[in-house]
Amino acid sequence: MKREELRTPCYVIQKEKLIKNLEILREICQETGCRILLAQKAFSMFAVYPLIGKHLNGAAASGLFEARLAAEELGKENHIFSPAYREEEMPEIIRLCDHIILNSPAQVKKYKDQILAGGKSPGLRINPRFSTQEGHEIYDPCAPGSRLGTAIDQITEELLDGIEGLHFHTLCEQNSDALSDTLKAVEEQFGPYMHRMKWINFGGGHHITREDYDRELLKKCIRHVQDTYGVQVYLEPGEAVALNAGILLTEVLEVMENELSIAILDTSAACHMPDVLEMPYRPPLKDSGLPGEKAFTFRLGGPTCLAGDVIGDYSFDRKLKCGDILEFGDMAIYSMVKNNTFNGMALPDIVLEENPGDFRLIRRFGYQDFKTRLS
Repeated sequence: MKREELRTPCYVIQKEKLIKNLEILREICQETGCRILLAQKAFSMFAVYPLIGKHLNGAAASGLFEARLAAEELGKENHIFSPAYREEEMPEIIRLCDHIILNSPAQVKKYKDQILAGGKSPGLRINPRFSTQEGHEIYDPCAPGSRLGTAIDQITEELLDGIEGLHFHTLCEQNSDALSDTLKAVEEQFGPYMHRMKWINFGGGHHITREDYDRELLKKCIRHVQDTYGVQVYLEPGEAVALNAGILLTEVLEVMENELSIAILDTSAACHMPDVLEMPYRPPLKDSGLPGEKAFTFRLGGPTCLAGDVIGDYSFDRKLKCGDILEFGDMAIYSMVKNNTFNGMALPDIVLEENPGDFRLIRRFGYQDFKTRLS
C-alpha cells in the first residue's frame, strides 16, 4: 500500500525506527550481560514479535493473556507480575512462565511452593517507598498507600525462603539518574537480601532509547548490581522498545468556532489515545506549534459525546480545513493496548511501514469487533 491509500484513523508502526530502538537495547545487553524483556503492557503488536525476538531476551506479562501471547508469538523467556493472581489461573501461568513475581507476603505464602514444585523461579516485588517523579502520580508505584510491592518492614527470613529474585518497578518515562537514586534506596533497605538472590529485575519505566538518555550510567548501574551481588539483572522496558516508532494519522472532519477555533477529528483522545486524558500529556503533532506560536491556533477534539474528549491546543501556519490529514507522533506505545470503542467508535487500522513509503495493513476493525465484545 501507498500512504495515500491508508484509511484514517490508523496507527502506523515504522519498522525502521523500531529496529533502531531494538539495536540500542541489544547493545546494552551485549555490553553488560543483562537481559532485556519487552513489557507487553506498553506494546503488544505481535506481528513484529519475530523482529523483537531477534534483539531481546523475552517478554514481561501483567496477566495470563499477555503470558499466553508471549508464549505463542515470541517463544523466549516469559516473566509475569500481577498484584494478585487468580487461583484457578496459576497452573497455566506456571506452565507458561519462567519467572513468576509475587506482590505480597500473602501471595508468597499462597503460591511460592506451587511455583517451585513446577520448576519455575518465584520472585518478590519490593517497594522501596522512594518516589522520583512529579506530575504523574497515577503512575507512581511508590506513592503513599501504594498496593504495588512489599515494603522492608514486612520482609522476613521466612518470607524469602525459596524466593529466587527481587523485582522493583518505580520509574515512569525517566532517565537513568532516577534509577541510580532508586538503587541506592533499594540497596540500603534490601541489600542484605540481594546477596542470596539469583536475579534482580529493575522493572520498566526506563526511557533507554530517548536521545538524551544517559546509557553509560545505566550500564554502570547494571554492572554494579551484577558484580556486587552475583545476580542476573533484568530490565523490562515497554515504551523504550517502540518509543517514537509509530504515528497516528487522522482526518479533520469539521471546523467550527466557539470563542476559539476548533477542529473535530476522526480520532478520539478518549478512545484512541487514552493516556492524553489519563496521564495527562500533549502528544507531538507534525508541523504544529504551541498555542499562539504559529499564525492559527486550533483546539483539536474527537467526535465522541464526551465534553473532555480534547487532544489539546495546537497552532499551524495556515487554517485547518475539512479533509486535512494530521500526523500525531509517538503513538505506538500505550495506544493500541488501551484503546476502546466508547460511543461505538471504530478502532483505528493497524499498519506496518515495512520500508519508507511501503505500508502493509495488519488489521482492520469493523462493526463486529464492537458488537461481539458486548455479546
